[in-house]
Amino acid sequence: MTPFGARLRELRAARGMTLSALAARLAVSPAYLSALEHGKRGTPSRGLVHQICEAFDLIWDDAEALARLARLSRPRPRLDTAGLSPEQTALANRFADTLPHLPPATVAAIETLIATAHPARPRRRRG
Repeated sequence: MTPFGARLRELRAARGMTLSALAARLAVSPAYLSALEHGKRGTPSRGLVHQICEAFDLIWDDAEALARLARLSRPRPRLDTAGLSPEQTALANRFADTLPHLPPATVAAIETLIATAHPARPRRRRG
């Protein structure tokens, strides 16, 4: 599950909305919405995120937080280590191998370390 998918599920549950009801409101299939929640689909479009914010009547701060989660929710991130040091390439590969086995506390500690060392910036879209 992606951070966006988890938050979407929380919003639905808090408002007592079924997957089918939200899908109908957004004019998407329930299967697509389920796949989005479970991280089996790519990052949702800005338009769909906007529709979701409207469907849940989110205030500006909550809408921006949901959009940020959508940007962080690529279920198949790609990392190109060309041009990086051998140590960085080795770390990227080790991380890819071990991430599925790390306990939540370790993941949180790594996230804190990365956030402290390199604060997040909005990701630029190509195209």
